Amino acid sequence: MKLLSVNIGVPRPNPWKGVSTTGIDKRPVEGPVAVSAPGPKGTGAVGLAGDRVYDVDHHGGDDQAVYAYAREELDDWEQELGLRLANGAFGENLTTAGVDVTGAVIGERWRVGPEVVLEVTAPRIPCGTFRGWLGVPGWLRRFTLAERPGAYLRIVTPGEIRAGDAIEVVARPADGETVAEAFHRFMHRGG
Repeated sequence: MKLLSVNIGVPRPNPWKGVSTTGIDKRPVEGPVAVSAPGPKGTGAVGLAGDRVYDVDHHGGDDQAVYAYAREELDDWEQELGLRLANGAFGENLTTAGVDVTGAVIGERWRVGPEVVLEVTAPRIPCGTFRGWLGVPGWLRRFTLAERPGAYLRIVTPGEIRAGDAIEVVARPADGETVAEAFHRFMHRGG
């Protein structure tokens, strides 16, 4: 299990939502990236140095400090959609390999590299910016029905990460809800 890329947003206009700017355009960066808890939602801060969110009512803060998505899932979507999806294409900060991100248990902890520890907090809930960014007709419905949302994580232990770092599951609740189960429950019961 490893980190394929660390992806930082490039600010761009957001014609898909009532927020003028978006940071969904995430691109892989070289070298180490500092990771630290951003504080409460509402500031635009996230867990990776150099990144931020602009829809501060719905994104960012400690419980959405980092968003991870599996390269294997991106590959499946490439086949299904007939699109090339680069690392970061879903707006994820971390593109992983060999990690069952959607099967992770809420509260599960991952060590990334030698020092950073992250904790799975919630599934990603798709929004209008994500729909517009991908530009696929019926995208939100397809994404929702697939129940492969990826996971938000909080920072437990700060430090630095970089592409190629090993990812290790260091703690996993025995009876917890998976990211996929939490997504299903939220999307079918409204939260």
